[in-house]
Amino acid sequence: MSIRAAGLAGIIAIALAGCDAGYGTGSGLKSASASTPSAVEMVTPPARDQSELQVLFWNDEQRSARFRDMENWFAGHEVPAASTTRELPAGSPLSPEIQADIRKLMADTNASGVMVLQDGKVRFEDYGLGLGSEDRWTSFSVAKSFTSTLLGAAVKDGSIDSLDDPVTRYIPNLAGSAYDGVTVRQIATMTSGVAWNEDYTDPDSDVAAMNRYVVEFGKDAIVAQMKTLKREAPAGEKWVYKTGETNLIGLLIENAVGMPLAEYARNKIVEPAGFEGGLFWMVDPRGGNIGGCCLSIRLSDYARMGQFALEGGAGTVPDDWFSEAGDSQVDFGDTGFGYGYQWWTYPEGNYGAQGIFGQAITLVPEKQIVFAIISNWKTATSNDHRAQARAVVAKIAAAD
Repeated sequence: MSIRAAGLAGIIAIALAGCDAGYGTGSGLKSASASTPSAVEMVTPPARDQSELQVLFWNDEQRSARFRDMENWFAGHEVPAASTTRELPAGSPLSPEIQADIRKLMADTNASGVMVLQDGKVRFEDYGLGLGSEDRWTSFSVAKSFTSTLLGAAVKDGSIDSLDDPVTRYIPNLAGSAYDGVTVRQIATMTSGVAWNEDYTDPDSDVAAMNRYVVEFGKDAIVAQMKTLKREAPAGEKWVYKTGETNLIGLLIENAVGMPLAEYARNKIVEPAGFEGGLFWMVDPRGGNIGGCCLSIRLSDYARMGQFALEGGAGTVPDDWFSEAGDSQVDFGDTGFGYGYQWWTYPEGNYGAQGIFGQAITLVPEKQIVFAIISNWKTATSNDHRAQARAVVAKIAAAD
């Protein structure tokens, strides 16, 4: 099941409005200024005309250049590389036949990089579109799975007592809205039962309205919009993909831990996973990060994130976190596909993170495989491209 391009459109609208609104630390958030040499820093791009910042309307050449340089286009937090890099030693190369299949996938889908790990060792690594191993590439909705991991970290820390706590405990301003009685678990699985229209082609959709709320409400835009939504089903009974709810998760975490997601990610993902390069994460007008989108890292760090998940999160999340987060909390009929805690679930017990224009981390726990791919698809979504990538992963898994 593909994520609609609408999710990006709404998120980028928030980021664009934030570029004009200025950034503070937001209520309850610690400053992310550089108080130490390794502190998270705010980066602000050059002033640009808004017409240059419409990501969905960038042409192929612009995407290939800008997807590796989003910090030069949008404001955000810069997180330094880990103090100790996790080494990814070379493993036995994949067979020539499978390597040819991967390179065909890269050519067919305009991929800028693929890395395959097995048992923590690199079995394949290659780049395209002029990308190098030290360059970063934007994630789009792959960031949702990072936000989910930070949710688990907040539970482990005790900042969030339970996924069964009401959302309003951590976002009190939602009291009196359709989110009364909705749990943290239910927004993590997108089963709140609150109505949401993710169709950006509809000028009256909720996603299309995001920019209007940012313009009118600034740093209060997320809650202001979500408070207007109506209930369409009992909580826990209906799955609807809602970018707005992932942004709520980000806000909820930030309220609970008292710092931006990027700062928390430094402690709970970047350092324990041993990222080799820095991480850039876009901010919204609150000065917090956009929970549903828009962090940039190296291809090898996409793979490290997958390995971090496979290994259970290095003690930074509850012991069973990834077995739950990567399990199908919601089944999409009898297709074998479903949704966990902001991770997509696939047949054969596999799961992964995915974002538009072809970003993905696919995990095969049974074979300890991580397949990371970053791309510049010609279109924002493609079921055919996703299916081709899954077929390659299946072939890798079947070969061992």
